Formats: sequence, C-alpha cells, structure tokens
Amino acid sequence: MEEATRKASVLIEALAWIRQFRDRYIIIKLGGSALENPEAVKSFLTDVIFLETVGMRPVVIHGGGKEISQAMEDAGIEPRWVQGRRYTDQKTLEIAANVLARDICTRLIDEVADQGATAVGLSFATGKNVLIGEKLALTSETGEELDLGLVGQVTDINREFLDAITGAGKIPMIPCIAVDRTGQLLNVNGDTAAAAVARILKAEKLVFVSDVPGLLRDKDDPESLISHIDIAEARRLIADGTISAGMIPKIEAALEALEAGVGKLHIVDGRRQHSLLLEIYSNMGIGTEIVA
Repeated sequence: MEEATRKASVLIEALAWIRQFRDRYIIIKLGGSALENPEAVKSFLTDVIFLETVGMRPVVIHGGGKEISQAMEDAGIEPRWVQGRRYTDQKTLEIAANVLARDICTRLIDEVADQGATAVGLSFATGKNVLIGEKLALTSETGEELDLGLVGQVTDINREFLDAITGAGKIPMIPCIAVDRTGQLLNVNGDTAAAAVARILKAEKLVFVSDVPGLLRDKDDPESLISHIDIAEARRLIADGTISAGMIPKIEAALEALEAGVGKLHIVDGRRQHSLLLEIYSNMGIGTEIVA
C-alpha cells in the first residue's frame, strides 16, 4: 500500500506539469555521446514516448559524431576540423548523411516501435525533409573567410511535416542534415539545429541530452551542478570561463532561442535512467535549467 501511495503521489506531482505542457512542442537534441549506451537510449525513448502519450509534441533531433568518425576511418578518410567543426567534402557528407539518416535514425525508430509507439524519420532520406539550411560562413580571427565545405546552418523548417506527424500521435526523428533551397545536402551542428527549430516554433522547451549532468561550476566536480540560472547569469558564466570550450556555442544558440520566446532550456544526463521525465515532470529536476 505504501508503494502504491508513493506512485500515486508521483503522478499527482506530475499532473500540473502535464496539463501545462499539453499540445506544446518540446525539442530534444540527443547527443552522439548519449547514443553509445543502448540501455540509456532505450530509457530515453521510453521518456519521449511518455511525453507524447500525455499530450506533448516531442521532436527528437539527433547527432552521431562518433559513428561518423568511425565510418570515415573505415573508409580511409582522415577527418579535418575547422574551429571545432568537421570539414565536410562530398565524400564526408555522403558518409555522414548515410550514418545519420539511415543507420542511427532507423535504429531509433525501430526501438520506439519495439516499445509500442510510432516514430517517423523526417529527412532527405524519407522525402520529408524538415531542416532547411544554407552554407555556414565563418571568419578567422584575422577576418579571413574559412572554408568548411558542405557545412550549413538551419535557417527555416518545414513546419507542415512536423504539425502533421505530431498531430497524428507520432514522434518525429530528425537527423542533423539540412537541405538548401537548391536541394544540396548540408552537414549541420545538432545543437544549433535544435536551437533553431525551437526558436522558429517558439517551443515550450529545448532539451540537450548528453553525457554530462548539466552545467557545473567546477567541471571536475559533479556536485557543483548549477540547477537554475537565467540568461544574464549564463552570459556571466561564459564571460568568466565557467562555461567554456564546446559548451559555449551550444549555450549561445540556446540563449538566442530563449530570447526568441522558447520557454526553458534544460541540460540533462542521458546516461541517467529517465532523466528527461525527472527534469520536466518533477518539482526539483536533476539537470540544469536556463530561463529567460
């Protein structure tokens, strides 16, 4: 009886959040590192199915950097990096597109089906591309234009596909490959792509699921987790170096989304069982949330 009462209390705690977020978009970026543990992926997808079942509209955008790197190594291609971004020639693009849109996306869809729900791949590979992009232009510290090859940024989305799929009770799975107005495929960063989609939709939430517990005041101390901050504090943490390296473009893209009307940003550890549900549907949360 005590266990049954505890379960009922958990549901009651979640009830207010379930009612508040009903029919609202939640954009979830599943990082490549979080894809390495099959049990963690299974738990994550269970959470996503729960979100859809109780009335939210979850959209999963996924990466797969390590699998792309392995496929390139198998093909004898040496990766090049420009300001932390993978230089993408035509051969690299073909490998990345195949790994993301066919291998990883298909596995995620199959796991959702195994759990009794329905997910749909939305990309060039299914003829239902959602991410619309253009080539990304970066400059060096001296002002020179940097050649990234076929690397892009998301500038728009095909909302019709998203509305139709989520309205039918299905979960969109989107690999981070965009298509430009001429039909050219572009390799896009998953974090900034997710932030762009959230910004355009003015989503209720943007969630980064990775292999870190959230923002830490001391990167070597998991106990220094920052549970809740606003945009101003996040910018201070970037300025003083607390937020550094690869976390900076992720957070900056997310802050732009918050300023454009996204409700909250969450950073959660995908290795922890049901971290997505604990962050969204509990009063305490377990990761970091950033609010406007």
